Amino acid sequence: MSAICNILNVVLPPLSLISIPITMLPYLFVKLLVYAKNLVHTESMERKVVLITGAASGIGEELAYEYAKRGARLSLIDIRKENLVTVADMARSLGSPDVTIIGADVSKVEDSKRFIDETMKHFGRLDHLVNNAGVSGIPILIEDIHDLTKYNPIMDTNFWGAVHGTLYAIPHLKNSKGRIIVVASGCGWFPLPRLSIYNASKAATISFFETLRIELGWSIGITIVTPGFIKTNMALKAYEEEASLQWIPLGSANECAKDIVKSACRGDMYVTNPSWLKAVFPSKLLFPELVDWAERHIFGLWQKPSCKNGDLRMSKNNQALKTE
Repeated sequence: MSAICNILNVVLPPLSLISIPITMLPYLFVKLLVYAKNLVHTESMERKVVLITGAASGIGEELAYEYAKRGARLSLIDIRKENLVTVADMARSLGSPDVTIIGADVSKVEDSKRFIDETMKHFGRLDHLVNNAGVSGIPILIEDIHDLTKYNPIMDTNFWGAVHGTLYAIPHLKNSKGRIIVVASGCGWFPLPRLSIYNASKAATISFFETLRIELGWSIGITIVTPGFIKTNMALKAYEEEASLQWIPLGSANECAKDIVKSACRGDMYVTNPSWLKAVFPSKLLFPELVDWAERHIFGLWQKPSCKNGDLRMSKNNQALKTE
């Protein structure tokens, strides 16, 4: 086996360099045809059932309104059920014929099973599952975290929270030939310092749903969303805590939601908003050393913070996690 690996080490690199320019043009042509087809045959959401987690605010709230405008019936999920009442009323006024609200914590397996079961009991079907609920921690250097267990809720909500609901929804989505939309983050592909656990949770989410897309084949569509910093309560609080993040422009939650719904109905595999982020991702692959150097300069990481600063960050770290 080692001999085969040695042969592949020699043959595959030059072969890939030759094959990429040969296959790129036909691939782009096929992509163009598929894109044109999807523009003409966009999925109608009229009276279809959409379940949205984290729907009480931010991107989730705007997604509820965008789906409502398309005539979808909505199952809105959030740990803050009382905040869903206003969202549900607005969704009805925008055109949704039926809206139900469910209080649930996506990080809990039993809650995830319950909101899928209650949605099916109320509507009898499920067409789009939107895994949007998420949390972030106070921005902090990893070496200044003295109790990692305080950050368990980030992985429990951002990663496992998306996995739990998805696994219970898969049989119903197969019946409707439906779609899973998962709101990850550009940080899952292009990690930023002081957000290590959050970055890891989003990277895990992207990897899981890319794997699931391969396993499910054509039975369920999957759209992975990688937004940048969007103007939500979570992003604004991160800006307050970490001045070095403030050079990143904030996108609009409304525009982000419009892009997500449009791309999901078109059958896209990925959607990135703001779209300028697409130009940033390749640099990580092509120029990793340059990217690391630039981030150290931008975020002021050439010198290690003093113990005093580290103690200050730890005091902030003890604050509650922020939710989207």
